[in-house]
Amino acid sequence: MDRIPSVDLKDFISGDSKRKQQFIDEIGKAFENIGFVALKGHFLDDQLEDDLYGEVRNFFNLPKDAKENYEIPGIGGQRGYVSFGKESAKGKKEGDLKEFWHFGQYVEDDDERRKEYPENVDVKELPNFNEVGKKTYVMLEKTAKYVLRALALYLDLEETYFDNYIHNGNSILRPIHYPPIKEEPKNAVRAAAHGDINLITLLMGAQGRGLQVQRNDGEWIDAIAEPDELIINVGDMLSRHSNNKLKSTIHRVINPPRELWGTSRYSIPFFMHPISEMKLDALESCIDDKNPKQFEDITAGEFLNERLIELGLIKK
Repeated sequence: MDRIPSVDLKDFISGDSKRKQQFIDEIGKAFENIGFVALKGHFLDDQLEDDLYGEVRNFFNLPKDAKENYEIPGIGGQRGYVSFGKESAKGKKEGDLKEFWHFGQYVEDDDERRKEYPENVDVKELPNFNEVGKKTYVMLEKTAKYVLRALALYLDLEETYFDNYIHNGNSILRPIHYPPIKEEPKNAVRAAAHGDINLITLLMGAQGRGLQVQRNDGEWIDAIAEPDELIINVGDMLSRHSNNKLKSTIHRVINPPRELWGTSRYSIPFFMHPISEMKLDALESCIDDKNPKQFEDITAGEFLNERLIELGLIKK
C-alpha cells in the first residue's frame, strides 16, 4: 500500500443500504490494515475552513508576549495556547518544532460535566477567533460521530454504541503552527513519530507533503489529502478498545526540504475523546484464540492522564 485509502461519508448517510455497507467495509478494512483514511463528504464547508485558517494565521502572527498571555498554567495545556517546543513525543527529549492552540468541549446541557473541563479561552485581540473555532469544532464532532457509527457496525456493535460516550466528550480542536525553520534542527522535527491518544483524529491541512504514516513493514508513506478531504486515523483509545483490531498507526510530520525552511505550515487536528469514565476494556467481539486480550482495563480519563504525563504536558 503506497497511499492511504479514500472513502466518502456521503455513502454512509445516503440511505442506500449497499452504499452504507460498502463504506463500513472500506473504512473498517483500512483501519485494520493501516489505520488511516482520507475522507470526503464531511460536514465542513469551504467557507468555514477558509475562515478558520484566516483566524489561526492571525493568532499565530500576534506578538510572542500577546500569545503567552493565553498560556494557562496548571491545566496541562488543555485549553488556550501552548508555546513553541513545549510538547515532545512519548520517549523523546527534544520538543517538537511547533506551537498550538486548544479549543475544548462546549458543554451546554450538563452542569456537572461542565465543571470537569477547563473553560475555553477567549482571544480579545481577535473578535471572530473563538466563534469560528466553535463552529469548526461542532462540524468536526458531527463528522466524527458518523465515522464512529460506521466503526461500531464494523465491530458488531449497535450503530449508536459510541454516541453517549462522545456526547460532551473531552475532545480537542488543535490549530498548529509549524514556524519557519531558522537553523539546522538538532534531532528535532515538526512532529516526531507518535500515535494519538484518543478514539479517532480528524485532520485538516494535510494537502501538502509533510505528514507521513508508518506501514506494517516499517516503511514511511506520505499521507496527502485532496482539497476536499480530511485525513482520519485511529487513536490509541480505540485501538485498545478493539483489542488492536483497528490500528493506531505511528505517524510524524517531517521537516520540509531546506529550500522551504522559510515557510510556515499549518494543520488543524480534531482529537475525538470520549467522556472520562468510558471503559476502554477490550471488546468481547474482538477477543478470540488467535487474538487474546492484549491490554489491561483502564478508563479513558486514566489513560489520558498517563499520556499527558508522558508528553510532558502534566508534571507528576
